[in-house]
Amino acid sequence: MAVKKGVGQLSEYEQQRQEKIAKNQALLQQLQLDAQQTGLGPKSKPKSSSSTSSGQKRKRQLTKVKEEDNAPRRTSSRLKGIVADSEVARQKEEKEAEVFQEAQRAKRQRFSEDINLVDAVVNGRTWNKSGNWLTAFGPANPGERTFDAQDVKETSDKELREIRQRMSSLQLWEGAEPNRIKITPERIYSLGLHPTRDKALVFAGDKLGNLGLFDSSQTSPEQVKQEADDADEDGDVDDEIEPAITTFKIHTRTISAFQFSPHDQNALLTASYDSSIRKLDLEKGQAIEIYAPEDKGADDPISGVEISRQDPNRLHFTTLNGAFGLHDLRTPSTEAEIFQLCEKKIGGFSLHPAQPHLLATASLDRTLKIWDLRKITGKGEARSPFLMGEHESKLSVSHAAFNSAGQIATASYDDTIKIHTLPPDAATWKPGGHELSEAAMAPTTIIPHNNQTGRWVTILRAQWQLQPADGIQRFVIGNMNRFVDIYTSRGEQLAQLGGEGITAVPAVAMFHQSRDWVAAGTASGKLCLWM
Repeated sequence: MAVKKGVGQLSEYEQQRQEKIAKNQALLQQLQLDAQQTGLGPKSKPKSSSSTSSGQKRKRQLTKVKEEDNAPRRTSSRLKGIVADSEVARQKEEKEAEVFQEAQRAKRQRFSEDINLVDAVVNGRTWNKSGNWLTAFGPANPGERTFDAQDVKETSDKELREIRQRMSSLQLWEGAEPNRIKITPERIYSLGLHPTRDKALVFAGDKLGNLGLFDSSQTSPEQVKQEADDADEDGDVDDEIEPAITTFKIHTRTISAFQFSPHDQNALLTASYDSSIRKLDLEKGQAIEIYAPEDKGADDPISGVEISRQDPNRLHFTTLNGAFGLHDLRTPSTEAEIFQLCEKKIGGFSLHPAQPHLLATASLDRTLKIWDLRKITGKGEARSPFLMGEHESKLSVSHAAFNSAGQIATASYDDTIKIHTLPPDAATWKPGGHELSEAAMAPTTIIPHNNQTGRWVTILRAQWQLQPADGIQRFVIGNMNRFVDIYTSRGEQLAQLGGEGITAVPAVAMFHQSRDWVAAGTASGKLCLWM
């Protein structure tokens, strides 16, 4: 027969359980007492002093509960006059539980109908088919061509077929594969080909302010062939000639833009995110600072630079803070005129080659704007060139570039390249006396193009050939499938350049100003050169 334990023989767990029961009973008695005092409960005989002392209120610890707007909130039954453990309290509890369960079911319920992303409202703006970024492009597919020899062969127009054949026949420089031509230590942000027609001199600026120079004449295909002919008798030709590359550290931050001076081929202008502009004298080998804010700690990253073709002392530049600057190189930097043209960054700008008073800017605020520098309006900080017209895209506009015919090419994150053509009488416009209508600012050509570079690839920009020998206006732009695309101003694709050894997206692409040479740089600092 089991021995029944006494009170002194209870386990520690049993003692705690008994104490908890006693405390709960005391709390219940106190609640009933409160109800009687307010007249909400049945009257009972007074309790003895011993019972009252044992039913003292205990201090309860408060816990924070995360509030959810879509969940029902608990309310006090006592304040509503509902007696605890009554029928009314039970019905109230059941109703609250039912409402809560219904809310949870609504949250988990899936959508059965089709979801239209084309006409969806994003950030308060309605997207339509003209701005749908899902229709034409999926993720980049390295190596997959969208234009090939079959497209050239099927071209019916004789003149177009001839230029397509010529552009598509460009081949990678044979001196070395692109993955061996590391022109800069870090990601390439800007690129330029020297105007000389004798040899390909390629300049590249990277993320950390390094300037790389590649000279194709010092490592020609003939030299490589001679090296192979002079190889050891065992046929070992692994020791190939290294590409002729020189690197200089001329800025402390990203080199964002280049321009070879139209007045001096030995002068290369470099703009940087370190807020300065330098002029590199190729003969003297010196890089002098020609513009910088007076405050050395100022953070005003420069995104573009250009010297007027009419005035060698008139410097133009834009910043990531949305400003445009005019500076006379004969005066101190402190006398530069700064105009706040946009609230958001200006990614790039361009001057009309024949009419350098016409300025085109592309901004993160999704606009292309054309300004007349001959007329300045406003006062104080509100002063700015005369705004002639603007065109708004669905997403940010990365760059704007004039060609020699007065057309503007823009690349936008809405996966389009747009060509805008100014009216033929633009040369006769008076200062500040002409405004372009919305129809006049509309693009004459829209080219679908995947411009989703993401975080690790430099933004794609459409860059014109400044002086095409055959007079056909054309531009280059990087392709996310690791190619470089060439288009005419009418949107006709001429070529898609590629080749072996291209291991990254050649995002920064540039034409030689007069010869059919194309250079492109990658995020790994490698150079691709087609000649």
